[in-house]
Amino acid sequence: MQQIQLYIEGERVDMFDDESVSITQSIQNIKDIGKIFTDFSRTFSLPASKTNNKIFKHYYNFDIIDGFDARTKKSSNIELNYLPFRDGKIKLEGVDLKNNKPHTYKITFFGSTVTLKDLLGEDSLSVLEQGLEVHNKVYAPSDIQNALALNPKTNDVIVPLITHTQRLTYDSSTGNSSNIAGNLFYHGGTANEPHGVKWSDLKYAIRLDVIIKAIETKYSINFSNDFFVNTNESYYDLFIWLHRKKGSVASPSGFAQSIVNGWTAQIDTDTQTKMSTNSLLTVSGDVLKYSSFKLILTPTTSTPYSVSLQINGLEVFNTGTVSNTIQIDKSDFNIVQGGYTVYISSNSNINFSNIYWSIHYRPTAAEFYSVTYNTSPYSHTNTFDFNITQQIPEMKVIDLLTSVFKTFNLTAFIDKNTNEIIVKTLDSFYASGASYDITKYIDVNKSSVNIALPYREINFQHGDTKTLLAKQHEQLFGKGWGLTEYTNGEKLDGSIYDVKTGFSELKNERLVDANGLNDTDIQYGFFVDDNQESYYGMPLLFYPIRQTSSTQISFLTNDTTKVPLTSYNVPSNSVSLSSSVSKANINFYAETNEFQRVSPNDFTDSLFEVYYKNYITSVFNPSNRITKVSAYLPLRILLNYTLADRFIISGKSYKINSITTNFKTGQSELELLNDL
Repeated sequence: MQQIQLYIEGERVDMFDDESVSITQSIQNIKDIGKIFTDFSRTFSLPASKTNNKIFKHYYNFDIIDGFDARTKKSSNIELNYLPFRDGKIKLEGVDLKNNKPHTYKITFFGSTVTLKDLLGEDSLSVLEQGLEVHNKVYAPSDIQNALALNPKTNDVIVPLITHTQRLTYDSSTGNSSNIAGNLFYHGGTANEPHGVKWSDLKYAIRLDVIIKAIETKYSINFSNDFFVNTNESYYDLFIWLHRKKGSVASPSGFAQSIVNGWTAQIDTDTQTKMSTNSLLTVSGDVLKYSSFKLILTPTTSTPYSVSLQINGLEVFNTGTVSNTIQIDKSDFNIVQGGYTVYISSNSNINFSNIYWSIHYRPTAAEFYSVTYNTSPYSHTNTFDFNITQQIPEMKVIDLLTSVFKTFNLTAFIDKNTNEIIVKTLDSFYASGASYDITKYIDVNKSSVNIALPYREINFQHGDTKTLLAKQHEQLFGKGWGLTEYTNGEKLDGSIYDVKTGFSELKNERLVDANGLNDTDIQYGFFVDDNQESYYGMPLLFYPIRQTSSTQISFLTNDTTKVPLTSYNVPSNSVSLSSSVSKANINFYAETNEFQRVSPNDFTDSLFEVYYKNYITSVFNPSNRITKVSAYLPLRILLNYTLADRFIISGKSYKINSITTNFKTGQSELELLNDL
């Protein structure tokens, strides 16, 4: 029999002499293979002794001020024979009274990885500002253009060639067909209308590892670098598209602001009033009285917008929201010294055929001066600071981690010496284990051998494959894009088990030149539904790959201006576009690669093949059994074993499916899986 000691925030609590305390542990149970962040929890009773009443501050008496707060978990640890066993937290569930006197405190002890879920709670990714704010960007044509060409190997925020509204094509002919909107073929000449990918149809993406690091910062936790490491390209090269809503990016306030520039002097008769830059009118000298001010804006569309005038950075008037030509006349406007700027605000891009600005004034009754400026055509772009936490998909922190763990079949446990959260693939976790021969500790009077497999089929898939090409794939082939269904080929009894992440997976498209039907170097993602309408869905996980190619693409900085790009990031479900470089991909099934389009597919290192196959095939092995035995394990094993270890019984090796230890009796109930 082992003696058990329980401590709450460093203070030892009293325990009932006859309290039977047992703990069950299971890191990867064959009966629930999708379960992660597993650790033990146990609810048991403590006597309402003087010591415990002091620790729990007489919780039964609600008149006590600053009493014990049962709404939060308290740090706790368990010792066996005064030797460290497990750390965790306790939660007070309540107090039982007898004859109106406290008798029993009911508490639950939670293992460390269980408390991780409690620490994260219901928080969404938008709370990670502390770790993500340094990655905020400006959302403007030049910034999007630059980020589209950034190397994702060395930059944490890039722009991928994924459109949320516009379909892209490629046609290198110089006829009218090449002028179709969305045609990426670049050619100059004023006779041709601008075409290509609109800057406003693109969004930023951020490296998944940056989000993981932000989680560590926010919650003061530390994941090991066993899996979360920059040398692991299957993980480290992954990005999440910053797509928070359908369609265009919107500023958090709904309206983005730009300074009107490009003024050209039409009339300028006085040295006191000059356009000092192409956006700033500077007035010097004495206060100018008897003045008037006129501003006329003529938009080409009915898009809502507003106009404000600022003097020395302070707003002096605002039109409010309008959607047509406006004319502002201020006959009683006193011109003062300082810098004058005109601002346009809107939640969309707007083109103006002309903006007219004039000032008339009389310093004296005998003098008259006039200045007039004109922009001719002017474009307002919806430019604003792209705040990562305001644009990141709406997803809980715990759901992101859970989805990452399901994607790569990871497991987590706490290093009791360092409090580091050790994250490993299940295969590497089991490979790190030791072996203990427990033959002589087995109760030979009680054992059983049972069927191991509770399922006839296991489905592995990402949670959302509803975008256009993925849906078409399902209709053509009768199975979801990237999904795999595993059976051993036999008709078995049992249920169907689903391993499903919370991510979207996009089937991308490699563009073919309509002029000659040759492949281009361009691959893009079209994030729309099967009606070709903007789609939101679950957060999109992908690999961006920079193409540096002679195949130029046409990039539209506005509705009238295009520039050629020879470097751009294409989205991919594989780490590389060449299987000779890497065969790894983010599909559970080794789908035919969208870029290579070869059959049989060379990109064979699917998620299932790399991270699940060993475990699942052993589960489905006809020789697989669950062996249940009782054992009286010595303290040296109870204190040191991990769930990665093997137990040896009569020369045969077993993995631990689950272990339940009663510390009152010293007896452990073991569920063991054949080590095939």
